Amino acid sequence: MAGVISQRVVDQRRLITPEGIDLQVQLADIGARIGAYVIDQFIIYATLIAAFFIIVLGGFSAGPEIAITIFILVSFFLRNFYYMFFEMGPKAATPGKRISKIRVASRTHARLSANAVFARNALREIEINLPLSFLAMGGDAVDGWIALLGLLWSGIFLFFPLFNKDRLRAGDLIAGTWVVRAPKPMLANDLAAEKVELARAYTFTPEQVEAYGVHELHVLENVIRANEQQTVMDVADRIRNKIKWNKGMSEVDLDFLKAYYAALRGRLETRLLFGVRRKDKFDKT
Repeated sequence: MAGVISQRVVDQRRLITPEGIDLQVQLADIGARIGAYVIDQFIIYATLIAAFFIIVLGGFSAGPEIAITIFILVSFFLRNFYYMFFEMGPKAATPGKRISKIRVASRTHARLSANAVFARNALREIEINLPLSFLAMGGDAVDGWIALLGLLWSGIFLFFPLFNKDRLRAGDLIAGTWVVRAPKPMLANDLAAEKVELARAYTFTPEQVEAYGVHELHVLENVIRANEQQTVMDVADRIRNKIKWNKGMSEVDLDFLKAYYAALRGRLETRLLFGVRRKDKFDKT
């Protein structure tokens, strides 16, 4: 047990949000990342095999050249944009990463930009696909030496995460990202069960709920999920100061955050029904 706790401390990192909130994140271990990669590659190649049978074998009536060209285009877009498509989504994770309970996050701020996702995946060809292509090379002795030298050079990129404390790929280093453990999705069930009780204990005015927007809602959600005692206390104090809320003698910080989260989410969802989306606390819409 002590070894597990010690490992968690070693893997823990600080993530400072634009609001100055200190979120504690835990780095994904190498095994989870390899497992996620294997799952994603299985999905990619299973899709390619299905596409081959559908497009090439089923498309000979339109001409074999056209069918093969379409298949090559599908293969190109799948290999190059599969990771980008999923990591640009709200979960910031491919299906393999979601199964392995890990996700991509920015090392410098809470929002993961499209540029960062593009940069970290643009190097994937050099880091992973290039070493694999060198392994598949054959030929005479000269070609063998070139393949060996190329494999050693590209192997530096392949094993790069093993030689830095944050387990960063070269793409992560350039993009300013890292891969972290995704928080357990317990928030929705917890709030659903406690919603009525919390609503009775905490009543917020419309002005108090209007203090924040969608971005702060997501940050608050991460704080509640992580449930780090110091972070919960700091965030609760920040919100109380912001909305001018007087803390009660028996008030629990986590319960206060859950109640405010439920009120803020309900307010934002109601406004969204009328076509009004408030991005963050600086948005005056």
